[in-house]
Amino acid sequence: MEIPAPPRDRSSTTGGQVWAPWPDGDRLQADADSAWAIALGIVDEADVRGADRGTSHGPTALLDRLDDAAVARHRATAAEYDLIHRVLRDALDDPDPWVGPDPTLDGLWHDPRGRTPAAVRRDRLDMAERAAAAEIAVRLRIAEQTVRTRAAHAGVLRERCPGMWAAFTEGRVSERHAVETARLAATLPEDRDAWGAFDLGALDRALRLAPARFATAARVLRERVHAESIEARHGRARGNRGVWMTAELDGMATLTAFLPADRAAAAMTRLDRTARHLAAAVDETRTLAQLRADVFADLLSGAGPTVDATHTHVSTTPGTRDRATAVRTSTAAPAPGRPSVIVTIPALTLLGADDAPATLDGYGPIDLGTARRLAGDAPSWIRVLTHPVTGAPVALDRTTYRVPTALRRWLGITSPACAFPGCARPTRDCDLDHLHAWSDGGATDDDNLDPECRHHHRMRHESRWSASRDPDTGDLAWTTPLGAHVEADPPPF
Repeated sequence: MEIPAPPRDRSSTTGGQVWAPWPDGDRLQADADSAWAIALGIVDEADVRGADRGTSHGPTALLDRLDDAAVARHRATAAEYDLIHRVLRDALDDPDPWVGPDPTLDGLWHDPRGRTPAAVRRDRLDMAERAAAAEIAVRLRIAEQTVRTRAAHAGVLRERCPGMWAAFTEGRVSERHAVETARLAATLPEDRDAWGAFDLGALDRALRLAPARFATAARVLRERVHAESIEARHGRARGNRGVWMTAELDGMATLTAFLPADRAAAAMTRLDRTARHLAAAVDETRTLAQLRADVFADLLSGAGPTVDATHTHVSTTPGTRDRATAVRTSTAAPAPGRPSVIVTIPALTLLGADDAPATLDGYGPIDLGTARRLAGDAPSWIRVLTHPVTGAPVALDRTTYRVPTALRRWLGITSPACAFPGCARPTRDCDLDHLHAWSDGGATDDDNLDPECRHHHRMRHESRWSASRDPDTGDLAWTTPLGAHVEADPPPF
């Protein structure tokens, strides 16, 4: 069929019909988006038709759709918190699916560790909750601590701040508003009047303020409704003081200290005063921020820009002349206050024949200049000979339960973190667990040993979590209490 070209004069008619242009791509996309939103129930079809009569793809309509999407996201997040809370709560109500039947119900039962029945039942509940949190974590690919934190936040909001919880589940407040409310409400004493006053005030502020401003206002509100003196609270809070390190990009890291405010302020004042003194030098080119960081590092390390008294470990393969696989460098601690670090360097990189990255124990890749400097400062090297096929250390006693030092060192290189999926605790802080129990004939070798942090070590032996190694590939895999198969994480570095 021949289709006539549209007339140039759009006001003219052909056969009594007015010609209209074909809709452009933006219009077609807007119609498709509207159909998607209607199908999901995010917007009402009548609203879309009303918008079509105006400008459905204009800024006002787009912002309206953005509002709808934000509400849907908040509601979905609240539903996730709720489901996590329910799974962990149900694990406490019925621990059998996670840890098996209660052994204390057997009339002939006795505990080899000498625990009372009440203590065993408490441990079962704790382990069931841990096992359930781990199952959620591997399914959602999030940290177990995140699972427990979200469950705790949901529980606090349900009990202490029902108004904020309802607003969260309805999508009227964001996750950040809800989390900050839960965090602060959890620190209030057992006082329902205080809970109610805080809930009412926090909800009013959350509906009007962005998260950062809300956090400040909510903290002030908490002080007003808290019945306990700040002196008593500060005394308890001091017990949580600590220092931890977070790996960052490009060979950097953040060192965080949680301290009493007066000591933190005094430390910052000293850093700033020293940095400003150094900045006055004629040839100083560093910024104040860089100077504070350098002064901070020098004061803590006590070694300035260099690291002394290092020892280097080299892993090689027997029968080869230049295929050294790794160099492991560690700084000793000859006197109190001296730091200790461990670095693994490919030997060819150390010789300048390769550019494979070095690894700082517990952190990850670092620049080769720093790694070579640490190796160059080492007064001695320890060579670890490995099997040409398996890579395991040779000449080790495989018939004893205790893990030899050389084998422990080797496992620290090949398995730098806990073997449980998602756990990043370094091997140096882990137990070396026999996959096939030594008491049942399992060997003490690298094929049968895996690093497991104490938490996951207990969970493997006291819950229905289990681990096994593929006989053909040697790959480790875990089975959850509910029967899901989870592969072990690849090495982090």
